[in-house]
Amino acid sequence: MKLLALPVLLALAVPAVAATPAKPQPARAPAPVPADPATALLEQSRDAQGRGDSELALRLAQAALVADPARTSSYVALGQLYAAAGQTEFAQSWYEAALQIDPADASATAAIAALGAAKATAANR
Repeated sequence: MKLLALPVLLALAVPAVAATPAKPQPARAPAPVPADPATALLEQSRDAQGRGDSELALRLAQAALVADPARTSSYVALGQLYAAAGQTEFAQSWYEAALQIDPADASATAAIAALGAAKATAANR
C-alpha cells in the first residue's frame, strides 16, 4: 500500500511545483552604448596608432567615417594616417574631402599646409 501512495503523492506534488510562479528577476540594464560612436572609434584609432598598429588604426578610422560621414575629423584622421605612412597623395585627398564638407575646417587646412611644406622641403634637397 505504501508503494502505491508514493506515485500518487509525486503526481500531486509535481503540478504544484510547476504551478509555483517564478520569482521575478530584476531587469538588467542594457549594455551602455557610447553617446558618440564615431568619437570612440577615432580615440581607439589614435590609441592603435600610438601602439604602432597602423592597420588597426586605419580600420578604426574608416569605421568612424562610416558611423558619421559628415564628421570632418574622421577624414582628417585618415589623412593623418596616410601621411604618417608616407602616402601623401592619399593624405591630401582625405584632407580635401574634409574641406568639401567644411571649407573652414582648421585641422584639414593646417594638414594640407604641412603637406605642402614637406613637399617643398623635399624638393629643395
